[in-house]
Amino acid sequence: MNKLKELEAQSIYILREAYNRVKPLAMLWSLGKDSNVLLWLARKAFFGHVPFTTILLDTGNELDEVYAFRDEYVKKWNLTYINAECPPIEETDPSLPPKTRAAARKTLGLKRVIEQHQFKGILLGIRRDEQAIRSKERVFSPRHESGEWKFRDQPLEFWDQYKTDFVTGTHLRIHPLLAWTELDIWEYIKQENIPVVPLYFARNGMRYRSLGEKDITHPIVSNAATLDEIISELKTTKQPERAGRAMDHEQEDAFEKLRSSGYM
Repeated sequence: MNKLKELEAQSIYILREAYNRVKPLAMLWSLGKDSNVLLWLARKAFFGHVPFTTILLDTGNELDEVYAFRDEYVKKWNLTYINAECPPIEETDPSLPPKTRAAARKTLGLKRVIEQHQFKGILLGIRRDEQAIRSKERVFSPRHESGEWKFRDQPLEFWDQYKTDFVTGTHLRIHPLLAWTELDIWEYIKQENIPVVPLYFARNGMRYRSLGEKDITHPIVSNAATLDEIISELKTTKQPERAGRAMDHEQEDAFEKLRSSGYM
């Protein structure tokens, strides 16, 4: 079995385990490459049907192409979908740097949609290789009911054995793509012919490597205009994946602060 087949099988197992043991369950769908792969895997795991709600944490400031992609594929894939509007920036922690504070709107939006619908678990398409603090994650990661993440107090996970029973009030974040790399994601997108937002492909010498809101995400210099060219670029680039995310350049521990308070 090659690497992509192994990753696919592991992720499908996690998705089925989560659906069997954690209810009610929902999935965050940012429309980015990772969450599109996760949604594709969910469709495979459940024979073409996604049996849980998908959620976009909508700041009202997502990229136009993201909204267009959402409108097309909610219908095409017959998704149960919630458009969760995020609170205004004035409700976020004023001690955070400006761009990080803008991103924190999604933390508040996530807390509200969880509380409103009483979701016990949320599936997310994060990967350990994307950002240093995410390397400390577990597949089934318990959170306090307020959303707090205590990375020093996570359950052990050996041999694909996951703890799913926790005390009342515990909320779970479930990460089926933790073991994947950015290169794995793109090679799988190519193998499966998974649709993605066209902003990932270079135009006029620029492309988005990571998608976020309009005012805090920027394209990188790149001529990679096809899947093969993106894959080739990733095999040699020294530039970090989140180079276009403004909040990652504001304060060294800004992302850690966001995640500790409930960010994705």
